Amino acid sequence: MQTQSSGKRANIVKGILWATLASTFWGISGTILQFVSQNAKIPAGWFLSVRTLLSGIILLLISTVLFRGRIFQVFKTWRSLFLIVAYAIFGLGGNLLSFFLSVQTGNAASATILQYLAPLFILLGGLLFFHRRPNRHELLVFAIALIGVVLSITKGDISQLSIPAVSLFWGIISGITAAFYVVIPRPLMIDNSPLTVLGWGTLIAGIGFNLHQPVWVGVPTLTMGSIIGIIAIVIIGTVLPFACLLHSMRYASSADVSLVDAVQPVVTFLLSVIFLKTPLSLMELVGSALVILAIYLLQSYKRHDQQLVERS
Repeated sequence: MQTQSSGKRANIVKGILWATLASTFWGISGTILQFVSQNAKIPAGWFLSVRTLLSGIILLLISTVLFRGRIFQVFKTWRSLFLIVAYAIFGLGGNLLSFFLSVQTGNAASATILQYLAPLFILLGGLLFFHRRPNRHELLVFAIALIGVVLSITKGDISQLSIPAVSLFWGIISGITAAFYVVIPRPLMIDNSPLTVLGWGTLIAGIGFNLHQPVWVGVPTLTMGSIIGIIAIVIIGTVLPFACLLHSMRYASSADVSLVDAVQPVVTFLLSVIFLKTPLSLMELVGSALVILAIYLLQSYKRHDQQLVERS
């Protein structure tokens, strides 16, 4: 019995390490995105057309190798078809667009913190649309996160914003669409691989972006640095982290894995300060730490509740 328990703990640790690597990749890609959007001055429409189309093709090629004809199961009913299209447009596509614009008009560190509020938007959605009353733990988390966001975007002085208002707007939209990104595809995950769902969602979003801005029209002047940046975002920001996250699920539950979500904003903050010289005040750091703490606590409460359900 003791051997089984130690083996289970070892697997959980292994799963958390793989999930940490995934969050690290996402954190790195956020910093690269700031370089591409600001320094390389690549238009949002063209960049998103390239990113989503390439990522969708790569993910579906991997899914085809792993699952063959089963990748088309996602289209077997009108309901699943509606969900995958809604996921592509309102979840994945909307999130990529709003996050890019938030970074382009502000910085990756602030945009990541605002997007990181997605679990709280899910909580608010449950309250507004399903009349689900939050418990005291969730109220505490919400209060901590709210204080953290106010400190992050005002530097402690509520009479001013530390980021442009337009960046704040797109950052909030990014958090809302990130909630859609999590909630909408859940029914699809029952009968389909998450990799397949992500692949189709990304490809459909890519087709949508290309209808507005084809990749062969209005191609910006690309330097070697911007080309490497785009490729890095596709690989480091999409393919590698999701592969690591899927691999982590072999060893640990989603509740265990979710505890390392905080790694992404920490990595983005550090890299933004070191490489992009993003100025951050003490109050911004304290506020961001509070937001990260709030989401960590929320995930911890969820994990605890799930363990209680499994034991009963």
